[in-house]
Amino acid sequence: MEADRGVPRLRVLSPNTRCLKSESRAAGRALLGNEYSDEVRNKAVKRAHYKDFAGARPASAWVEDKEDEETTMSGKEKVPEPEFVAFVGIDWADQKHVWSWQNADSRQQESGELEHRPEAVEAWVGELCRRFGHGPIAVAVEQTKGALVYMLRKYECLHLYPVPSTMSASMRAGLYPSGAKDDPRDADLLLELLVLHRDKLRRLTPDNEATRRVQNLVEERRKLVEEKTAQLNRLIGYLKVYFPQMLEWFAKLDTKLVCDFLERWPSLEELQQVRAGEVKKFFRHRRGRHGELTEWRMEGISQAMPAIQDRSVIEAKRTVVPVIAQLLRRLLEGIATLDRKIGEAVEAHPDFFIFQSLPGAGAALAPRLLAAFGSQRDRYGSANEVQKYSGIAPVTERSGKRKWVHFRWACSKFLRQSFHEWAGHSIGQSAWARAYYQQQRERGKEHHAAVRGLAFKWIRIVFRGWQDGVAYDESRYLAALAKRGSHLISTYAAAAVSM
Repeated sequence: MEADRGVPRLRVLSPNTRCLKSESRAAGRALLGNEYSDEVRNKAVKRAHYKDFAGARPASAWVEDKEDEETTMSGKEKVPEPEFVAFVGIDWADQKHVWSWQNADSRQQESGELEHRPEAVEAWVGELCRRFGHGPIAVAVEQTKGALVYMLRKYECLHLYPVPSTMSASMRAGLYPSGAKDDPRDADLLLELLVLHRDKLRRLTPDNEATRRVQNLVEERRKLVEEKTAQLNRLIGYLKVYFPQMLEWFAKLDTKLVCDFLERWPSLEELQQVRAGEVKKFFRHRRGRHGELTEWRMEGISQAMPAIQDRSVIEAKRTVVPVIAQLLRRLLEGIATLDRKIGEAVEAHPDFFIFQSLPGAGAALAPRLLAAFGSQRDRYGSANEVQKYSGIAPVTERSGKRKWVHFRWACSKFLRQSFHEWAGHSIGQSAWARAYYQQQRERGKEHHAAVRGLAFKWIRIVFRGWQDGVAYDESRYLAALAKRGSHLISTYAAAAVSM
């Protein structure tokens, strides 16, 4: 008993032997179809298994995988699924999680609660291992990231299966049309999905440490950039109200110069009360030799008129603006720090040369593309799976004589943004990409639709190079297009003549 002191006890609820009727299970299977079951390639997406980081294969020419070509790497053996000894469904929350488990050889279920504390999780996993004999255990949870997932990932016996929230919500709506919902029932539902429909889920197997470092850094950088954009828009909105001259004097407001300026003189009234020599000294110490620009600003300061006279509005805005300026400065410093760390991380990564060779990728987007593909070559069976998972591929809906092809909403927004931005930048750096974009615009496509189409093609090309472990070569790809008689060559040649 002494050894058990301090170890949190599991509060086990009464045994749950509820089993769904066969009719309910059939209805649930019908509800599991989602946007990933569309017919862009008229093939069902095969479930991808994961294994350790794969090395480069012999180099081959960078030729895109065509839609009608088989690109599922049929030469590789599928990694077999472990023979699980138990299955667990967890309905996570902030402070307490509800779990439901069952033995692999039984349909009897047990439920309970788990506090969100490292000590409680350690004791709970220990109980699982003692209960089921230290074998592999499958765990379903509605998270791919988060505190609970990161906490559970450190246990080798646990194999995590993230369940999309839309999938569980559709299943719940089909099985419980009344709309009733509670945590124990949701845990049972996740367990049922894991046991009966595991082939529709992807087992969570993280990339190697070098890749995870890049992935986490680029995602955090993007969050800081989005926060900087939000604060910048807020600052612009405030300045337009009471100090619009700042938007004319400075081309960019997200700079250290502007932040320092607004912290010292957050209103036109305070600025005009300062001696001209002090303002000139401020610019001279921060910008060096920009005499004409400084004189132009000084003239504007002396002639500026207040935008409003309402003291209550001015007082509130000029109090908040220096705070926003401080936030912007710290965000700029944080982004610069992350840029340095990302540079160090990608230089040490063995696959970075592939993405560094891509036209228009640059220092910001090449690491994001590396993070998007990862290190596991067998994660995706084909380029088409990458196109769907990233949200670049459209979704096809068919019902009777009706057919609708539309934008893919359910996807990783960060990945879609990465591919979309890079495809847009590649137009000015790649001859065939520019020709393809122009061709799509001539066919009546809007700008973003044409860029998504270009990203769709780029993913096929990058997927092939990523699989083969070779850098992109523009001249080699243009030669391959010419050999195939691609219409892009004639479009590119016509554009070159017109220039």
